[in-house]
Amino acid sequence: MNFELPNLPARTAKPRSNGLTMMMDKGLSLRQVEDFIEANADYTDFVKLGFGTSYLTKNLEKKIRLYKDAGIKVYLGGTLFEAFIIRKQFDNYLKLLDKLKLDTAEVSDGSIELPHDKKCEYIQKLSKNFTVVSEVGSKEEGFVIRPAMWISMMKAELQAGSFKIIAEARESGTVGIYRSSGHAHTLLINKILAAVDKNDILWEAPQKSQQVWFIKLLGANVNMGNIGYEDVIPLETLRLGLRGDTFFTFLPKNLQKS
Repeated sequence: MNFELPNLPARTAKPRSNGLTMMMDKGLSLRQVEDFIEANADYTDFVKLGFGTSYLTKNLEKKIRLYKDAGIKVYLGGTLFEAFIIRKQFDNYLKLLDKLKLDTAEVSDGSIELPHDKKCEYIQKLSKNFTVVSEVGSKEEGFVIRPAMWISMMKAELQAGSFKIIAEARESGTVGIYRSSGHAHTLLINKILAAVDKNDILWEAPQKSQQVWFIKLLGANVNMGNIGYEDVIPLETLRLGLRGDTFFTFLPKNLQKS
């Protein structure tokens, strides 16, 4: 930190298991990655190479090496996993992970129909050699999964070996745990939190209003993902109460009146 400022919430330090920030890389160049790392490496735990962008990204292996050398875990988007699975090429997917020297993998079924026991089987297999994050929730707008089903799937995937469960929202933040307006499905989220440890969940929150909502609900060390590369430091200021939206959230009551 550049200077001292009292009465800020305590943030977990890297390497951490909660208070995680996952940035979504949707096709950054090597130069952009270098700039991102210089400014944001201390505040970024995971980078997801969004959806199928890794198929098209130039200098992919160099990009991954830059992130890893900066202490950031990298993984391929869950949509790419699904693209391999629907083509019955799981073994080829494993070979790709090895070729790219990745130690983290995402398992999702937001675009394809995948029996849940089969999904858990993939999680179990991958968790033997990789840190696995698995995603629950559909990418299809208007498709509703009952809270009891969310909870059941989350618990089963954690049992199968997932490090964190990602609560689906897409990069738009308008499906899954959010309504099409971007507002949170409050009842759904509260029911999930009553049954699943908050530290086991990584909430996709691409919109600032969603980040604010979760910080006010769960505190500075809530796990959040699908954060834009230009939004990592702004998110950190929200976590610390150094932005108007959360300015009074963590400030002692005796200081809240000027």
